[in-house]
Amino acid sequence: MPVTTLDTTTALVLIDLQNAVVARPAAPYTGAEVVARAVELAGAFRGHGAPVVLVRVTARPDGSDAPQGRTEIPRPPGPLPSGWDTIVEDLAGHPGDITVTKRSWGAFYGTDLDLQLRRRGVTQVVLAGIATSIGVESTARAAHEHGYNVTPATDAMTDLNAQAHLNSVERVFPLLGETATTAEIIGLLARTRPRS
Repeated sequence: MPVTTLDTTTALVLIDLQNAVVARPAAPYTGAEVVARAVELAGAFRGHGAPVVLVRVTARPDGSDAPQGRTEIPRPPGPLPSGWDTIVEDLAGHPGDITVTKRSWGAFYGTDLDLQLRRRGVTQVVLAGIATSIGVESTARAAHEHGYNVTPATDAMTDLNAQAHLNSVERVFPLLGETATTAEIIGLLARTRPRS
């Protein structure tokens, strides 16, 4: 269902828009395209006095604090490059933004994201970032389970695989909330009463 409204207490939550993640090949949008749309959204939310949350994933250089368990796809060998987990420059450096650091796919597990949102009275989250079917979808599912209204910005996210992106956008997200484009969200935000 296309987005119909934004709550007066909506936050923008940007997932893993950091150096190493944005630099990876992605589809259907490039990392640069996603960052450009995220910058538009963040500017609109900041201008409206609404919270902007920058979520980054990190791990120790040796990977010793990575989630445990067997997977069929091995983790990258060797140490992680310096600065890989730094938020991209186009989004960083705004003192009013909230930064959340995670060590797993979703932004809620093992972090203070829910606490940060509830302290600000947030009832709805707009989600964007990389990768659609991993970090963004995991966060959307948890946000829904925590009782937030969920609005994925479908053109401000991308995946390592275009089919995985489409599966999330067309089959999963409509079960969790209302989807929208960057332009639709910015248009609705402009018609929403600013936070006082």
